Amino acid sequence: MIKGSGTKGSGTQALTGVKIADFSWVGAGPRATKDLADHGATVVKIESRKRLDLGRMSPPFKDGKRNPDGSSFFAITNTSKLGVTINLGDPRGIEVAKRLVAWADVVVENFGKGFMERIGLGADVLRAIKPDLIILSVSVAGRVGPMSDLRGYGNSAAALSGLAALSGWPDRGPHMPPFAYGDVVAPMFGTMAVLAALEHKRQTGEGQHIDVSQVEPLVHVLSDVLIRRQIEGEAFEKPVNAAPGMAPHGIFPARGIDQYCAIAVRDDADWRALAGIIGADPALDLAARAAPEVSAALADWTRGRDKHLIAEELAAAGVPAEAVRDGREVFTDPELIESSHYVAIEHPVLGRCDMPGPPADFSRSEVKIGPPPMLGGDNHHVFVEMLGMDADEIAALADEGVLA
Repeated sequence: MIKGSGTKGSGTQALTGVKIADFSWVGAGPRATKDLADHGATVVKIESRKRLDLGRMSPPFKDGKRNPDGSSFFAITNTSKLGVTINLGDPRGIEVAKRLVAWADVVVENFGKGFMERIGLGADVLRAIKPDLIILSVSVAGRVGPMSDLRGYGNSAAALSGLAALSGWPDRGPHMPPFAYGDVVAPMFGTMAVLAALEHKRQTGEGQHIDVSQVEPLVHVLSDVLIRRQIEGEAFEKPVNAAPGMAPHGIFPARGIDQYCAIAVRDDADWRALAGIIGADPALDLAARAAPEVSAALADWTRGRDKHLIAEELAAAGVPAEAVRDGREVFTDPELIESSHYVAIEHPVLGRCDMPGPPADFSRSEVKIGPPPMLGGDNHHVFVEMLGMDADEIAALADEGVLA
């Protein structure tokens, strides 16, 4: 199994030969095409200096300086892609974009409903250019239904899906998640759908138009909790860190500032093991263990101990437990390092930095993580070398602001 930016192994990647024109921006679309690019697809990201990708303007930035080529958020979300600039507000830019569509197997976009149609790149136009084209459209609420005109971001999907209402403490109002989960969950379904569409095309020669909303994938992963709320009605309380059928279950304080350990007691056997360690009554049943004072007693025991030693002792006794790691600890985690999850790349602005790779390793093909594109950095390579356009024409269009 190989993961890296080198050329070890057979040199083949699972999606070598797949060509993608990526019109998407921010998170929901680019995360899907990142996965495809890391597995070998040639992904050309279409941007414009006239309307910068908000991902490029999202922190953290190199040295804290706002720079469209210095955003770590953008870099992580767009590894292994090529990048071009096209002014889609200029009819000549649209004609260049159509050349990319004719080249591509897949077109990805995540604009509001109607935007691609208004600029002259609607699905009917794209299919007329290439009848077997696969089109992936990602939006907050999908392309059909009463909310199809909604424009928003991942946090809008958190509100609509019920995620915000389920988050936070029972005695407080809805809590917005710390980042846009919809921008993370929806791309997984988008990637899966593109792979299925590619296989369908291989068998039938037919293209597809795939419609992925952010709300539906969130409902998909929240469905069991949403059903509980519907059944229990007013009696339902936000689960916070609790889990049905397990107690104690949650995050418990450890020695130090903001140090914690996660502990899950699945059944009576787990409880007997834990009770023997902390000096509690081993005969307590599930209902008794769910009482707040039991968790408080466990917290008293964990509070003065190192979180890693807690986890080791409990895990050795058969009780699921693990130290809660912060961001720095995750990036230095020996397990992730050993599995080559982080891959070092060279970036003109960020310098040498580690990028997270796809979670899956393949035994017979490589996963290569390359740098994200600089803004317009691949214009000549894509337009002249890949599409065969005249170099003087490209230079003139750039001077006139068409390729900007």
